[in-house]
Amino acid sequence: MNDEALLRYSRQIMLEAIDIEGQERLLASRVLVVGAGGLGSPVALYLAAAGVGHLTLADADEVELSNLQRQIAHGMADLGRNKARSAREAASGLNPDCDVRVIEEHLAGETLEAVVASVDLVLDCTDRFSSRYAINAACHHAGIPLVSGAAIRFSGQLAVFDPRDDASPCYACLYPPDGSGDEALSCAESGVVAPLVGLIGSFQALEAIKLLSGAGNPHRGLSTFDGLRGQWRHYHVPRDPACSVCGGR
Repeated sequence: MNDEALLRYSRQIMLEAIDIEGQERLLASRVLVVGAGGLGSPVALYLAAAGVGHLTLADADEVELSNLQRQIAHGMADLGRNKARSAREAASGLNPDCDVRVIEEHLAGETLEAVVASVDLVLDCTDRFSSRYAINAACHHAGIPLVSGAAIRFSGQLAVFDPRDDASPCYACLYPPDGSGDEALSCAESGVVAPLVGLIGSFQALEAIKLLSGAGNPHRGLSTFDGLRGQWRHYHVPRDPACSVCGGR
């Protein structure tokens, strides 16, 4: 790191759990963020600002007026633009030294598997079960840790799935596929309070920084947040030996 980088990241470097070595690991890391909306916005901004060296932002959608209530990486000037491209501009504005790549398509199949296999960590910031299942399977196959977030109405969820840990469950252990996933509620149908996605996305970014830098202990199990009561609850989630994705591990 040069003097400018030492100054930029000085508040993290002074943390004993991160220090120079942890910051250098962040600078060398490669991260995939799937979804550049409500959750992906704070994730992309915080990871770029914190010094993640290489970010890939994937989103096929365009910015709409109704997004601006909560998707803080975008502004009025971005209406009609691809969300990943808009978020890249915002992230690069915070930290031009962060190499941000954009994928302006829905990741699936072999393309998804190839991109996942090329990174150190994946953050699922999508809002469809079909996408979450596909991302989970690709991460398990490639042995790449996955940080998953969800937010609807006043309720949020956070989970970390690490296939490198034999005791860690995967997303399919938590929500076994039953063919009805995409009938689940969406923000467009049920609404979401604006700061909730910022809160969950910020926690996703925190877990990513911990995993990449080696600081602290990664999140285990499932945490849910009730925004109306301001309460967190934590659940132990064991790996399912009969899971269709990781059961044969």
